[in-house]
Amino acid sequence: MIYLKRKIDTFLTEWKDDPQRKPLVIRGPRQVGKTESVRRFGKQHYKSVVEINFVEEPKYRRITADGYKPADLIRNISRIDPSKRFEGGATLLFFDELQEFPEIATALKFFAQEGQFDVICSGSMMGIHYGRIESNSVGYKTDYEMYSLDFEEFLWAKGYEESVSEDLLAHMKEEKPFNEAELSVYGGLFLDYCILGGMPAVVREYIVKDSFEGSLAIQRQLLADYEEDVRKYAEGMGQTRILNVFRQIPVQLAKDNKKFQISKVASGARFKDYRGCIEWLADAGMVNLCYCMHFPELPLKGNFDETKYKIYFADSGLLVAILDEEAQEDLRANRNMGVYKGALYENVVGEAFVKSGYDLYYYKREDSTLEEDFFVRTARELIPVEVKATNGRAKSLRTLIQSEKYEDIRYGIKFTGGNVGYDDQIYTFPYFCAFLLKRYLKNR
Repeated sequence: MIYLKRKIDTFLTEWKDDPQRKPLVIRGPRQVGKTESVRRFGKQHYKSVVEINFVEEPKYRRITADGYKPADLIRNISRIDPSKRFEGGATLLFFDELQEFPEIATALKFFAQEGQFDVICSGSMMGIHYGRIESNSVGYKTDYEMYSLDFEEFLWAKGYEESVSEDLLAHMKEEKPFNEAELSVYGGLFLDYCILGGMPAVVREYIVKDSFEGSLAIQRQLLADYEEDVRKYAEGMGQTRILNVFRQIPVQLAKDNKKFQISKVASGARFKDYRGCIEWLADAGMVNLCYCMHFPELPLKGNFDETKYKIYFADSGLLVAILDEEAQEDLRANRNMGVYKGALYENVVGEAFVKSGYDLYYYKREDSTLEEDFFVRTARELIPVEVKATNGRAKSLRTLIQSEKYEDIRYGIKFTGGNVGYDDQIYTFPYFCAFLLKRYLKNR
């Protein structure tokens, strides 16, 4: 099975090289490649890797019977499986599916204090249980958030060198348009990425077969697995409500007003009954929430309405996979996105921002048509970002830049299917550059 190079590979190596390293906790949605990446890293850097999966081997949940100190745990692990080898300074202890046994996080403090063994934990639904994990290990761990492949990792999977990202970034910085060949190649790759998303199993199938053959079946199985997780982990909550929200997302994204409306989910549905369902999906890493700002100004933290948001899929390929049959055929065969064009591009740009480390915010003024898709910030500036399905005029963007009411806004950014450009304080970039926005703004 081919290994897909990931950004976590570099992070893991840097973590190993840090003499002050603490136990590492890797969070992320199911099947984004956490286990595969840790196994490969362990094989490359340690004499012994002791892997314990709390889903596949529930018997290991008994290892804390004598306490949480490393000696107690190792003794009990060795009793269960005498073949596991523990060599001080050369062993990686890998606790997988931590959400099934969050109590083990109590041991991280003692592993950190003794420093004899390196410890990595991972899990797919850990956001839901994170309060217990955090309280048991605060100050004694390092956190890493892992996602499905972003467009840069997708390019690596296709065989492109890391230097390609630097070339794309140079075009942005220098306001240098791409030539026709570059636009065609990168635009085509990005459309493939929009259709496939970044789930490793889907991307690997696409790379091996060099086509979309089989990708939809894998995506639909992933969706079925997600729904099974809802039934398994949504304790004491309306599982049906959570699934209803999840299935309603594409319908609401296809509308001009993309604010998620609880009233459309079910007859008589009220916000207070569904709020926990939406938070559950976000904690599980299945969706990204984009909150409506009170007013477009700094700071962003706290300057938003918790009851108003747009909901995006955390992986755009799964959004595509949940569409109706006709839209599927049109998209894969004819590369035509029809009514979903704006929704898909907005979803994939929002996804790129989240994977870059941004939180998502938008703004809609109640007493006018003023509305902006996203906002990001630098140390001193607030930057409105518009995602256009067509390369038309950006009326709201111009209003935000030119009006004296919005003091923190000096320029705007627009992502389109077109080329690099600059006009009237608006920088325009192709969609395929969205993953580079944070790097671009850092160097401005």
